[in-house]
Amino acid sequence: MQMNSVLRIGMIGLDTSHAVDFTELLNDPNHQHHVPGARVTVAFPGGSPDFELSAGRVEGFTETLRSKHGVEIADTPEAVAEHCDAILLESVDGRVHLEQFRRIAPYGKSVFIDKPLAVSSQDAEEIARVAEQHGVEVMSCSAVRFAQTLTEAVASEEGGAIIGADCYGPMDLQPTQPGLFWYGVHTADMLYAAMGTGCIRVQAHTNDDHDLIVGTWADGRIGTIRGNRRGNRRFGAWVHREKQTLYADVYASDKPYYALLLESIVRWFTGGRPAIDLRETLEVVRFMEAANESCVTGREVALGVSPASGQTAAAREGGNPS
Repeated sequence: MQMNSVLRIGMIGLDTSHAVDFTELLNDPNHQHHVPGARVTVAFPGGSPDFELSAGRVEGFTETLRSKHGVEIADTPEAVAEHCDAILLESVDGRVHLEQFRRIAPYGKSVFIDKPLAVSSQDAEEIARVAEQHGVEVMSCSAVRFAQTLTEAVASEEGGAIIGADCYGPMDLQPTQPGLFWYGVHTADMLYAAMGTGCIRVQAHTNDDHDLIVGTWADGRIGTIRGNRRGNRRFGAWVHREKQTLYADVYASDKPYYALLLESIVRWFTGGRPAIDLRETLEVVRFMEAANESCVTGREVALGVSPASGQTAAAREGGNPS
């Protein structure tokens, strides 16, 4: 990290709107919610040819970063890692995260991996192993987790301990991103923000329009996710405490959750600690994997039992987002 200067951020994967949104927040000092202290200076476009929401957007987003924000476009992930202080791995396709991370980990830079960390426990655990091997700090999550109203509901000391949580939001499906790994990651992360780690089993109830995922924690608490493919597309949560229930409408926050996430990342990149322990994210990945399996089989699935090596938990083939 450069001292007494703006942190140079490298970005890998320009096939998501997050690449543009995050760069605007970091690079434009006139932005209403500008996040100071870091700037995206170099990026690698990436892109997945078999995933239209990646291949169809990467060229336009790359040009926006180059022409509007003055970002240097590199030919490889390694070139990005060599010429920056820290990295945002933004590739929209969770399948490529492990391969891209393997290429940049030897450079020893801290890496934020946008949701999902990976689309299987096997890949997620390998990312953690490679990170440990190279002494690299990694954080991964959905930005929705940082919504101010959710943070306040979880941090509140009124009403006693949290005894459960019910989270909801859109749950679009994509064929290349198994089940919950495309949009369910947002509500899964919200649930873990409230409940913490310790889920031991998952039961899913599903039809064409809706999913209801019920998780049971080791201490007996129950948390749920409701995913909608029909109806409203808003995110929210009910956080249940011993003496009261608090409601969190993520859109009622004073500041966008993208900005709040980036503020946390910049604090980490400039000498702090990741706000979310990677071990928790590994459990979130396993939670989604188990929920996918339960959606297919209709049976309760234990989180402690991972799919066989080389296999992803049985996942539904989805259509285009509604």
